[in-house]
Amino acid sequence: MRAVQIQTNADLDRLVVTDWPKPTPGPNQVLIQTHAAGVNRPDLVQRRGLYPPPQGASPILGLEVAGTVAEIGSAVTEFEVGDSVCALVTGGGYAEYCLASACCCLPIPRGFSYTQAAALPETFFTVWSNVFDRAGLQAGESLLVHGGSSGIGTTAIQLAKAFGARAIATAGSDEKCRRCLELGADLAVNYRQQDFVEAVLDFTGGKGVNVILDMVGGDYLPRNLKSLASDGRLMQIGIQQGSKAEINLAALLMKRLTLAGSTLRSRSDEFKANVAEQLREKVWPLLESGQVKPVIDSVFPLTEADRAHRLMESSQHIGKIILEL
Repeated sequence: MRAVQIQTNADLDRLVVTDWPKPTPGPNQVLIQTHAAGVNRPDLVQRRGLYPPPQGASPILGLEVAGTVAEIGSAVTEFEVGDSVCALVTGGGYAEYCLASACCCLPIPRGFSYTQAAALPETFFTVWSNVFDRAGLQAGESLLVHGGSSGIGTTAIQLAKAFGARAIATAGSDEKCRRCLELGADLAVNYRQQDFVEAVLDFTGGKGVNVILDMVGGDYLPRNLKSLASDGRLMQIGIQQGSKAEINLAALLMKRLTLAGSTLRSRSDEFKANVAEQLREKVWPLLESGQVKPVIDSVFPLTEADRAHRLMESSQHIGKIILEL
């Protein structure tokens, strides 16, 4: 099969398509003939050699795919050869065939293309498990999502609104802020021009927000704590601006704050299966009705994976970047 190989950890021009052995599914796996694959920031970090795949996972980049079931393992009963699925995977997405645990696969929503479906798993699993499952965002509460124009951000805004919460987003340009508002955000803050802490407190009448979803890290941490309401919950899912920060712990005590962090890739199949079931029950109907939609910025052929990575590193995109095969 064809697959993208990292021939060096630094030079994007060495991200090339080569021949790889076609994998064989284990008892609880399916082999998906990939029609489209999502590009995510962890792919960029892995390419640099800073995010190795979990033990037993494919070294090929790619954490989400959509395609057709080509083979099934001996213990798989929920899918058949020929089924159209999208899947959250631990690696292997940038290839013509990709292994997936059957419990991490979902049927493609009615009316969706493979390209649209490939934009779903990584962002929807991440947002649901952090914002709704762990942080417990409720109707009438407020969510602040940093990187509001990213795949994660555009998903979080739409889901928060769909379930009756207010959504505040930060983004790095007026155009990105405009897109966040079009998606339903109640407030969009250009962080290059305005202090998001002041904007959040002003918008909430000084109370702060109930939940924050942050992939930035670094000096955002103490500012996030200032932006939270009493009993607020901060979900840290990335550290793009650094892994260290100094905070005043008194803020956690006085406002009874919760600070939690997570990564998705290394979680067990049992955990991911539970998230998949919740998505199928509560979110897939919203996708099929058109109330929630994946936002796709650009689509590249597999042979231009290096261009897709360049675009993501430039942060000029809005929504998801997809590879088509």
